[in-house]
Amino acid sequence: MFAADFHIHSRYSRATSKNMTIDTLSDWAAIKGVNLLGTGDFTHPDWLTEIKQKLEALEYGLYKNKNILYILTAEVSNIYSKQNRVRKIHNIIFAPDFNVVEEINKMLGSYGSLFADGRPILKLECDKMVKNLRKINKDIFVVPAHAWTPHFGVFGANSGFDSIEECYEDETQYIYALETGLSSDPAMNWRWSALDEFSLLSNSDAHSPSKIGREANIFKEKFGYKELIDILKKKDKEKFLYTIEFYPEEGKYHWDGHRKCSVSIAPSESRNLNNKCPKCGKPLTIGVLHRVESLGDRREGFVPLKAHPYKSLVPLVEIIASALDAGSGTKGVERQYREIISKFGSEFKILVEIPDKDIRKECPENIAQGILNARNGNVNIKPGSDGVYGKVNVFKNGKIKKAKQVELF
Repeated sequence: MFAADFHIHSRYSRATSKNMTIDTLSDWAAIKGVNLLGTGDFTHPDWLTEIKQKLEALEYGLYKNKNILYILTAEVSNIYSKQNRVRKIHNIIFAPDFNVVEEINKMLGSYGSLFADGRPILKLECDKMVKNLRKINKDIFVVPAHAWTPHFGVFGANSGFDSIEECYEDETQYIYALETGLSSDPAMNWRWSALDEFSLLSNSDAHSPSKIGREANIFKEKFGYKELIDILKKKDKEKFLYTIEFYPEEGKYHWDGHRKCSVSIAPSESRNLNNKCPKCGKPLTIGVLHRVESLGDRREGFVPLKAHPYKSLVPLVEIIASALDAGSGTKGVERQYREIISKFGSEFKILVEIPDKDIRKECPENIAQGILNARNGNVNIKPGSDGVYGKVNVFKNGKIKKAKQVELF
């Protein structure tokens, strides 16, 4: 398999690890089993200087550091007023080479400061941005980031739109894919027929190296930049095999909630409360599942004809932490993580490829059982909401809606 994680950040983005350097990212990509990374943050002048120094050009659109391939990407925050509402939309920009990036940054710099943050705030309409980018180079393309999140998703409850066309207008024809985000999975997106024409990408949006690959896209083999565009346009199931997903309940905006009151509730309950917090009466933050149910026009479980399959996984470090009843950042968990990685080669091999019998043979019993439970959907999850991640328990069987995903493989 060939794994790609297109959406990450550098240390120049807000709330990111100082260890987000190219060399460290490459090392962690190898540990995770990720073959290709987006650079993230090419709009930031200092990061752009670093990636120019660190990346070796291989072919049109592809670069290399150590044994990891890179593609030039950046996330931007478009904040503007449209239809009498303030819109806040995050977009991922893909670019084919550094000369094009320089032109992109020159254009974007007139709409906001590129020095302030690795993910710059731009007073620029999404449709206008896509149009301006295509004037620079036809091979530039844009993917709406974490499309459903309340505050910065194109379909977000707080500042998004009710259709992709409302946001991108005539430029919608150049939107080939959407990023589902941690709080939704493909099955949730399949419930809305308006999204059938778009490829669904899943990326980590990593702010620290160890988070690389928590969501990823699995292709049959290495691809070129223009080939990627073609794969996304055609929704090519022979070349784009499946995505690796968080359990969406673990995402921090899956359910509705009010963090200050420690309230996290299902959409059906919040609708009965007129979307008000039952403790203080203030508006709830409307989560991803609520928006999917509001905009969707299909029953739960519907699978479109051209849909790419997916696999829901739990990060290995979380499984080990649960098995050891310890924090994921403790030395004992880290030591056990490194030992298991050294046996099998990468995290994706452990979570996806290695036969069950070998997992049981080579891993401590409780860790092996946790890995197999996560593979088979035998997990309990406390859904996340209003900026608080959900919690996955891989040692208690629970009825979850994704149990049928195995039928897709």
